[in-house]
Amino acid sequence: MKLASFHDGSRDGQLAVVSRDLGSACYASGIAATLQQALQDWNFIAPQLQTLSDALNSGHARHAFAFDPALCLAPLPRAFQWALASCAPEESAPPGHAPDGAAPALFLAAGDTLRGPCGPLPALPGALDFEPQLAAIVADAPRAATADQGQDAIRLLALACPLRLREAPWADSCPATAFAPVALTPDELGPAWQAGVASLTLQASLNGRKTGLLDTRRAWPLGQLAAACARTRALTAGSLLGAGPTPAASGHSSIQQRRASGLQAAWLQAGDALHLQARAKDGAPLFGAIDLRLS
Repeated sequence: MKLASFHDGSRDGQLAVVSRDLGSACYASGIAATLQQALQDWNFIAPQLQTLSDALNSGHARHAFAFDPALCLAPLPRAFQWALASCAPEESAPPGHAPDGAAPALFLAAGDTLRGPCGPLPALPGALDFEPQLAAIVADAPRAATADQGQDAIRLLALACPLRLREAPWADSCPATAFAPVALTPDELGPAWQAGVASLTLQASLNGRKTGLLDTRRAWPLGQLAAACARTRALTAGSLLGAGPTPAASGHSSIQQRRASGLQAAWLQAGDALHLQARAKDGAPLFGAIDLRLS
């Protein structure tokens, strides 16, 4: 199923189920008011949301309405924890497999005000960059969880575009993150989801020009990421984990990578427009697009 949080004047938005083709939606009224509420009692609430999703996809949901991503907040507008991998696995690793014995280094980013897909983001001075990636929204996981336990804790997948200040200390390096409007359960990916690895292509463009096609198979496996985050403490339902920089299959994954290759590229500035979309092999719509402008 696919879920979104609509702007209703509150900080956490109003939870809605979205159709598979992203054409329609239906508020989850009477089931759960917010996504965080659903995550905290997932085993009880998720089957009810799935029933509503089935009705919506079959055209039998009452009170369905046309889905408008411009009215959406981030799927999870506030997260108890927003932890990201700081770098990608070694490029020599086979797709979907981190190097033997390797573990992602993590840093914490601001999770108190996560942005929706169409709102403005601050154009902060300095070496401001973007870093498209998949993220997992997880349930409770124990301290010292294994990668398998981490994978089992994944409830939803989301598409994120953190802004990165390349010259700032780690604690200040991710001032804002935008999210595509829809989060989805991993089963929505079908065969593109195997052993905690999503086989998707992220299409990124800046000011209407394509910057790269990114291969999510080459990022950190999300179950391994959850295990790394739980090394010393348990994870709480509603924690948000980012897979980190997504290596490019063609082009470049970020401005920093383009500059490192010897090409000229200006850092992000006011007026720049970012577009990000995720595609499976069959081209089906997944999370919806991130379309934002820096101001």
